[in-house]
Amino acid sequence: MNDIDPRTKLIQVLILSTLALIYNKLSLLSLILLAAIVIALLNRINLLSILIRLKRLVKMIILIALIQSLLTKTGNPIFRIGNFTLLTDYGLIKSLEFILRLGIIIVSAAIITTSSSREIIQGLIQWHCPYEIAFMVSVAIRFLPIFKEEMTDMITAIQLRGIDLHKVKFNKKIQVYKYILTPITINSVIKAKELAAAMEMRGFRAYPQRTSYMVLKMQAFDYIIIGLSIAAAFLFFTFQ
Repeated sequence: MNDIDPRTKLIQVLILSTLALIYNKLSLLSLILLAAIVIALLNRINLLSILIRLKRLVKMIILIALIQSLLTKTGNPIFRIGNFTLLTDYGLIKSLEFILRLGIIIVSAAIITTSSSREIIQGLIQWHCPYEIAFMVSVAIRFLPIFKEEMTDMITAIQLRGIDLHKVKFNKKIQVYKYILTPITINSVIKAKELAAAMEMRGFRAYPQRTSYMVLKMQAFDYIIIGLSIAAAFLFFTFQ
């Protein structure tokens, strides 16, 4: 499964994410999440390590779901303080749906990471996606690690100056992050200008079509997986 064509993985992710956006029932979302986890395990993805790396994001998702459940007043009350309803069954269901839906999206993104960015871009190009759009996707994928490194370097520099972000008050922490984001934004604009100049110097879009050394070829196994995925999605639509 890890050696299948990246376009096959894109189709699987497209089906999973579409189903996650269409349905709202807990049982159906749980079934979709289970299918996504099975596909991820078949691609030899270590989901536990991904959850550890995204633990802050997971905490934020749970916090947002909790706030959503507390602010929803529709449904039967579960927890009340006097005349004030803090939690309802409808709000709890909606928060669980939110968590399951984002879980499907995270697992789907993990499936895509088993292929390199170059393979994904080449797959989009062979799907007759305009090269400009595919190139923008490639640039976005490559810029994300750079942003992360710059953010880490800035936070390390602040900590070396004796500032502990965990002990700083909330209003002061906002100012610190403002000082961090300002140079990162400026550096990003400068790098974007340099990239645009390099593209112009190398004759970007000088010819209507481009050639590539990498040519993806789908095998029989890829067509079998795509057919099974589409058939499973069709059955899901039919019986639900």
